[in-house]
Amino acid sequence: MIDGLFQFAFLQHAVISAILASIVCGVMGAIISEKKLVMMSGGIAHTAFGGIGLGHFLKIEPMIGALGFAVCAALGIARIQRGTRTNSDLLIGMFWSLGMALGILFIALTPGYPPDMSSYLFGDILTVSRLDINLMLVLDAVIVFAVWAYFPLLKAFLFDEEFARVLGINTRLLENLLYVLIALTIVIVIRVVGIILVIALLTIPPAIAKQFSYDLKTIMLLSIGFGITFCLSGLWLSYELHLSSGAAIILIAVAGYLVASGCRAHQRRKTAAAAKAA
Repeated sequence: MIDGLFQFAFLQHAVISAILASIVCGVMGAIISEKKLVMMSGGIAHTAFGGIGLGHFLKIEPMIGALGFAVCAALGIARIQRGTRTNSDLLIGMFWSLGMALGILFIALTPGYPPDMSSYLFGDILTVSRLDINLMLVLDAVIVFAVWAYFPLLKAFLFDEEFARVLGINTRLLENLLYVLIALTIVIVIRVVGIILVIALLTIPPAIAKQFSYDLKTIMLLSIGFGITFCLSGLWLSYELHLSSGAAIILIAVAGYLVASGCRAHQRRKTAAAAKAA
């Protein structure tokens, strides 16, 4: 694979996209896990499928359609939830199904042979184009800058929303900003692991990082490191063994979580035994 990396543009694109996806997943995954927005992220991801179908139907870049659908779904769920007091799980389930239904409908209405949608559902990092890289670069910059600029406010909002409101922080604006950033993150990750596996890449690296630190910034940095390791390892495995890249990345990430959890449990038992002996 190392030799191919210097010869083939598709491998260079794959490595760059893996690093870019790992950066946003590390940053936003830590926030999503702290705020318990995993199901919300899954709902937005599946709603984006409607935008991909619309992109094929209108003959525009499908990821542009996914971006529009994901942002509208994120803001729509927040708006309806505040206005009607409907349980967020119900809204997420409704938008989840609506996005998938619209995607299938638009694909069925698209003239000619239906496009292969498996790369959007399960990811295919080896098919990432230069346009995808440019889009990911822009979205990465927007997400990292927004989190860096509003980090103290976001931290207060994440850990104690009521206290943040008492301090005069506009929590509704922060909530909308957070949902939009989640939507942008999902659009970046779709090309790497696909709609169905997005949740795993957003949750597994922070889950491992939280076993080593409780500091939000440290969790983000560790998550980025774990994400890059899992993505590049999965890319190498899929290239060498001709496997699905998205599935390979997720399997390695899950294996990494099990190994890390086992090591931490063994370390805790060892520490407890030493303390008891003393």
